[in-house]
This record gives sequence, structure tokens and C-alpha cells, in this order.
Amino acid sequence: MTVLVVATSNSRKFKEIQAYLDDPRWELIPKPLGIEIEETGNTFMANAQLKASQVALSMGEWAIADDSGLVVDALNGLPGIYSARYAETDSARIERLLGELENQTNRQAQFVCTIALARPDGVIALKSEGFCSGEILHRPSGKGGFGYDPIFYIPEKLLTFAEMSPELKRVTSHRGKAFTALLPQLNKLNVYNESRQ
Repeated sequence: MTVLVVATSNSRKFKEIQAYLDDPRWELIPKPLGIEIEETGNTFMANAQLKASQVALSMGEWAIADDSGLVVDALNGLPGIYSARYAETDSARIERLLGELENQTNRQAQFVCTIALARPDGVIALKSEGFCSGEILHRPSGKGGFGYDPIFYIPEKLLTFAEMSPELKRVTSHRGKAFTALLPQLNKLNVYNESRQ
């Protein structure tokens, strides 16, 4: 079994990623709190690769990182790569976003997720991305998920992310789609040999 460090300090995101990577070849562990990576990239993929590479180098282990966020049409793509830094807490981030959309009739948005897998030497081995389109509600609905989930509504499902079961969110979400794209590549990776090159 090969150690795979998940480059996040968010316990809920770690659990989601664990569910996607239910693979006996990998022993998933969260990034230690002492390792802080400054997200200086100007795209989601740049930040995912930065986090995966730096955590891999710091730990001397394989590392996987995702960078994801909410892209709102009426706000010219914001909060985008700043989604997690839009305010101090989830509730404050939601409050700020709803305030900025208060007089907007266009509520279209999409969640974006990019994933990067780095070898222990920091070289990026794999990457993928996924998207999920929806609308921003006028008020939160649902108790599940995290982040902007209570205000991100999927018309086809008649549910917000926060109202979905974990299983439904797993197959519907941007993260689910990114992992669906990544897993076939991951299954072809010869981890034992790659680790020793």
C-alpha cells in the first residue's frame, strides 16, 4: 500500500476525496497542519498543481490536491479561485455572495474542480477537471455538504448540493466529475514502479 497525502486541511473535503479513492493500493492521510501552501496560481489548475507538488516534496510521498470554487456569471467569474478566501467562514462567504447578487436576476453559476496528482519528487503525474452548472438561490437550503453547497441549486435534480445525499452529490458534483475523469488514468498508473523511478 502506498501513502497518498491529500493536500487539504478541510476534514469534510478529505472525507469526500476518501470516498472517491476507495482503492486498496492507497493509504490516504491528510496534509499535516504545519504544512501551509500559499495559493499563488491564477487558475484552479495552477493552484491544484502547486499544492500537490509542494506537499509531495515536503512529505516525500505521493500527494493529491484539488482546487475548486464557484464561478458566478453575474460577478464576472467571482469568487472563482478566491472562493475559500471570500470571507472567514462558510456562512460569511454565503452572506457576502448573496449580498452581491441581491439585485441580480441572472443567478447562473458553475462549480469547477481541478485535481492534480504528484509523485514524491513533486512532478505532476496526472490531472483532471470537472464542472457542474447550476443556479444561486436567494437563501440557503439544506444542511449537508460544506462551503457554498446550501445556495447552489441543480435544476435537473430539484435540489441544492446541501440537500443531496452524499451518494447523489458524489456522482453529480464537479468533484465527482473530476474524479470520474481521473480514476481511469489512476488505475493505469503503476504505483510501485513509479514510486521507485
